[in-house]
Amino acid sequence: MAEPIAPNQTVRVVVAAPLAPELVERIAAVDPRVDVVADQDLLPPMRHPADFDGDPSWSRTPEQEARFEQLIDTADVLYGIPDVTPSKLARTVAANPKLRWVQTMAAGGGSQVVAAQLPDEAYERITFTTSAGVHGVPLAEWAIFGMFCGAKELPRLQRQQRAHAWPDRVVGHPIEGSTALVVGLGGIGQQVAKRCKALGMTVLGVKRRVSDVENVDEVHALDDLRSIVGRADHILLTLPGTPQTTHLIDAAMLAAAKRGVTVVNVGRGTVIDEAALADALGSGQVGFAALDVFEVEPLPAESPLWDLENLLVSPHSGGLDHREDERICELFCDNLRAFLDGRELRNVVDPAQGY
Repeated sequence: MAEPIAPNQTVRVVVAAPLAPELVERIAAVDPRVDVVADQDLLPPMRHPADFDGDPSWSRTPEQEARFEQLIDTADVLYGIPDVTPSKLARTVAANPKLRWVQTMAAGGGSQVVAAQLPDEAYERITFTTSAGVHGVPLAEWAIFGMFCGAKELPRLQRQQRAHAWPDRVVGHPIEGSTALVVGLGGIGQQVAKRCKALGMTVLGVKRRVSDVENVDEVHALDDLRSIVGRADHILLTLPGTPQTTHLIDAAMLAAAKRGVTVVNVGRGTVIDEAALADALGSGQVGFAALDVFEVEPLPAESPLWDLENLLVSPHSGGLDHREDERICELFCDNLRAFLDGRELRNVVDPAQGY
């Protein structure tokens, strides 16, 4: 644990991501030892809540860019990766020996930190944290929405509606009593499991280290996924994007699943082999898929996923809502109090794991 910040010391927090002035003030109000600097003229305007990339038509002049670099190089703490760009993070890490902590805006911000290819010295000196947990509730709601779309056969209903068709009788697939397999039991996965259990489902879970998790009937190791995947009516993916999880859901995994299974992904797009998923959707091995994340984003216009009737495409927006900025700021303020007191921070990135 780090040493507490002395009463006569000041911690300089530089806001490197778009943030409303009232939230900047909330950070400043945490403690008299906090000196917050946010030059709104140097930050891109937000088009919507949690738009940390900002308006793509906006850019800094060379003089503004120089001022921005000078500013972030004075930070003890950075709120946001500069311009959400790993190379800019690497530049300021090298240029600023004072830097001690960087808060990323994304739940999967660890991948951005790893992409910066920082030296070992940087990880010894600087703590990197993510916003994991902030998006848990909206993403869990979206995952349940996707599961219901599959169970209640949304594509068939839409097809019948377009045809003005009224079938004599349709036998449904109940959610209650079915089995959900939650792959990844971090903050998002636990919120998904909680909702599945409330719906009367059997909940299986997979995580890196096996331990009991509330609302999960059975917890298995990630290496055992293929042996249990065939028990699931619904596969709900909440995993981060790491070398270990890349194409975890491949043709063999999908073939081992129950025929007609629903697949929902609110983790990272790289977890699914999209070509294999497209084939499984075409054959009916996968009955329905709801994806909020993709291997390449935006999803390329030529991707066959766009035209699959039994696939729902969402533009990586399942975790967004109007309070996201505020919740990330609240998480940061809690961590800032811990930082000042010399206590451990929440959501620290493990570079070896990539999240």
